[in-house]
Amino acid sequence: GSCFLDGTELEPLSARRMAKLCSYIPQRSGISIDMSVLDVVLMGFHPYLRILEYPTVSMKQSAVDALKYVGLSGKEQDNYLHLSEGQKQLCILARTMVSDARLLLLDEPESALDFRCRYRMLDIIQKRILEMNGGAIVTLHDPVLALNYCDKLVLLWNGTVLDILFPQEEPLER
Repeated sequence: GSCFLDGTELEPLSARRMAKLCSYIPQRSGISIDMSVLDVVLMGFHPYLRILEYPTVSMKQSAVDALKYVGLSGKEQDNYLHLSEGQKQLCILARTMVSDARLLLLDEPESALDFRCRYRMLDIIQKRILEMNGGAIVTLHDPVLALNYCDKLVLLWNGTVLDILFPQEEPLER
């Protein structure tokens, strides 16, 4: 088969074009060098910049706004590596927010967050998806979060699809 997004086949696209359409939040960021929180968020603009081109003033303002939105206002110049794991995830969420990608690929985006922040992060993601008229493919291990935030659930076990649920449309009794 092939993957399509808004009628565009994804497989033949360049990495830059794919990054404009899809944004990824990994379970762990993989960032292992000293860099500011602001610079991490500005990485979300990478697909829109040419080689050696610096982010514009409006891009920097968008990054600051995104950090504020996720609750990291005032941390723009902090070293990303010195953040808590939860703050790192929120920073990566801010990076995703500044891109205009309509498809989000999220690998346990709430895994490093405390109880309160898990719901905040998923609220932010849900709101962003609605604003962008987009979608997300999310891996979650918490069934309560999945039932509360997802339109369609694909239940997997050892690589096999056990069931597909539509929690907003179906009663939970099976």
